[in-house]
Amino acid sequence: MAITAQMVKELRTKTGAGMLDCKKALTETNGNMEEAIDFLRKKGMASAAKKADRIAAEGTTYILSEGNTAVLLEVNAETDFVAKNENFQQLVKELAEHLLANKPASLEEAVEQKMSNGETVTEYINSAIAKIGEKITLRRFEIKTKTDNGVFGEYLHMGGRIGVLTVLEGTTEEEVAKDVAMHIAAINPKYISRDQVSEEEIDRERQVLTQQALNEGKPENIVAKMVEGRLGKFFEQICLLDQSFVKNPDEKVGKFVKAKGAEVVDFVRYEVGEGMEKRQENFAEEVMSQTKK
Repeated sequence: MAITAQMVKELRTKTGAGMLDCKKALTETNGNMEEAIDFLRKKGMASAAKKADRIAAEGTTYILSEGNTAVLLEVNAETDFVAKNENFQQLVKELAEHLLANKPASLEEAVEQKMSNGETVTEYINSAIAKIGEKITLRRFEIKTKTDNGVFGEYLHMGGRIGVLTVLEGTTEEEVAKDVAMHIAAINPKYISRDQVSEEEIDRERQVLTQQALNEGKPENIVAKMVEGRLGKFFEQICLLDQSFVKNPDEKVGKFVKAKGAEVVDFVRYEVGEGMEKRQENFAEEVMSQTKK
């Protein structure tokens, strides 16, 4: 039976095993999904397989830098309690060290790489799952670089609930870069500057604002001028340099950075679990369901 990429992906989702291991398991079992899961369990991945369908939307972000390279990563667990566990925190640190040293180009590449102990990243995480007792996933990471004339801004909010890594050039003042990172954590801009916003996004917003103005009964001859003014507010919402600086609302971030002789060239902001389904606990309903059995 031909083993498709979709089958490999499905098995990987169910077990947390690596792509190559999943492909091998499916090949060995002629594409039988249940037998493939058992095959992986027999290789010592039983704990990971049993937990693969659970929701891991808690966890932490973490930043590690060395020289001109830095990495921001998000590692998820099922509960906030485990995210604060010493073994979990050590796992996150060791994953960061691996990513920084090996610089994989993608998550798919990262999970197949060998750690210093000879295990792949996937196998290493599965070992941690067996020890800690919850589903754990390396969700995402980004590696950033700077020049000798630049600086990283590293900021973790609420112990890692939000992680921000900024890259500034033209200054080596860490405090300046960290202040910008703190602003990004608080305000969550999408872009650095207006020129990064696509014409498509601008046109879509212009159409919305135009219709709003017409609905308000504004004369057509002044609608266009009003819309351009309101577009300025739109850019302030999404563009870092146009925003009022959280540490000094009377000053724009762009002006603050420029006064330091610097330029923001890149940033990444992670918030733990963003965009993921959160597990909802309803203990009252759970107790009631048990009484009916």
